[in-house]
Amino acid sequence: MNLDPTWLFLSLIPSAVGFVLFMYGKKQARWPQLVGGLALMVYPLFTGSVGGLVGVGLAIGGAIYYALHAGW
Repeated sequence: MNLDPTWLFLSLIPSAVGFVLFMYGKKQARWPQLVGGLALMVYPLFTGSVGGLVGVGLAIGGAIYYALHAGW
């Protein structure tokens, strides 16, 4: 677990967005938002650097965007 102040602050951003997206997906019964929100909440626990945090977050966000525009 990384205790760098920058990493801790940045990890709150995708986790908060993921929580909101998860709740929206749960309420609307939308699987892409539900799974994407869960992924955004959990992945900061497994990244060790700021670059990894930003890179994986952008990849998950892009996957959610693609899934929604693909009609899921």
